[in-house]
Amino acid sequence: MTEPRGGLSSVADLVAAGLVPEEVRDDIEKVAKRYAIGLTPAVTELIDRADPADPIARQFVPDPAELEAAAWEKPDPIGDAAFSPVEGIVHRYPDRVLLKLLHVCPVYCRFCFRREVVGPGSPTHLAPDVLDAAFAYVAARPAIWEVILTGGDPLMLSLRRLADVLARLDAIAHVKIVRIHTRVPAVDPARVTDALVALFRSCEKSVYVVLHANHPRELSAPAREACARLVDAGIPMLSQSVLLASVNDDIATLEALMRAFVEARIKPYYLHQLDAAPGTARFFVPMERGRALMRELLGRVSGLCRPEYMLDLPGGFGKVPIGPSYLAETRRDDVVEIHDYLGRTHIYRPPEEA
Repeated sequence: MTEPRGGLSSVADLVAAGLVPEEVRDDIEKVAKRYAIGLTPAVTELIDRADPADPIARQFVPDPAELEAAAWEKPDPIGDAAFSPVEGIVHRYPDRVLLKLLHVCPVYCRFCFRREVVGPGSPTHLAPDVLDAAFAYVAARPAIWEVILTGGDPLMLSLRRLADVLARLDAIAHVKIVRIHTRVPAVDPARVTDALVALFRSCEKSVYVVLHANHPRELSAPAREACARLVDAGIPMLSQSVLLASVNDDIATLEALMRAFVEARIKPYYLHQLDAAPGTARFFVPMERGRALMRELLGRVSGLCRPEYMLDLPGGFGKVPIGPSYLAETRRDDVVEIHDYLGRTHIYRPPEEA
């Protein structure tokens, strides 16, 4: 595992960088005792210090409100533990598993649904015997078609460790897809080296990289160059974002974010409803607001730019699409009422059945 390089990882660092006022230092220290802090130089450079509501700072700079847990928030908001048959594996769907390789990230999001796992005192990565058991679990189940590498951020592993993981997956014939969930290309683009790209190219499985970014400014010139190194090498990229209050919950920002992905040759994949982890209520956007944004997005961007709006059901029951429906629930006289993105109603008569 390789550590973040030259970043901010303590309250003292944040104060020295002018991102936390000295007068709230004691309050932020209390947050730091429970939740990890981490900003890379690439992220720090994106922050507009003249803007007290800067959307980049809001995602990564700790806030005293994080210690105020709402009644509905849970340490494991999407129920991973209930579907973890062996340590490191989450097996919620028959054909795919999550393999949580480590508990380290290049940056620590203030809304992270795994924040209780990656906080201070958590083990950094899976022990060798635990990793062996995880691979044995996958190898023994032919229905597993896809393995999703997550954590933590799997691209925080050293090349040697990552190469070992991919080689062991290559040895499992029924695994066909390796999906890698990461923030690295946006928050630490220098990590996307030629050697890393070559490693992905050498994998016998189909490798997909899914980039997590929430604001168009995260798709900086260095981030786009890092993504281009992957895409130019034939590695498909998808995106995932979280709908966050005062970060991307307005149509102009959301549109710009999705266009930025597509311009970087990244297909927008998921826009997540916030998972209710402790201390994240300040990021909550009502679902109806999210559905309205998705409806508005339909009228502003092409299909290339539209993600699926998703809710991970609490309790471990999986993801469901929650975007707006354009089909009326009622049908009469062999016609269907359909609503367009402006809310206008149209009558559609399906062709007669043969």
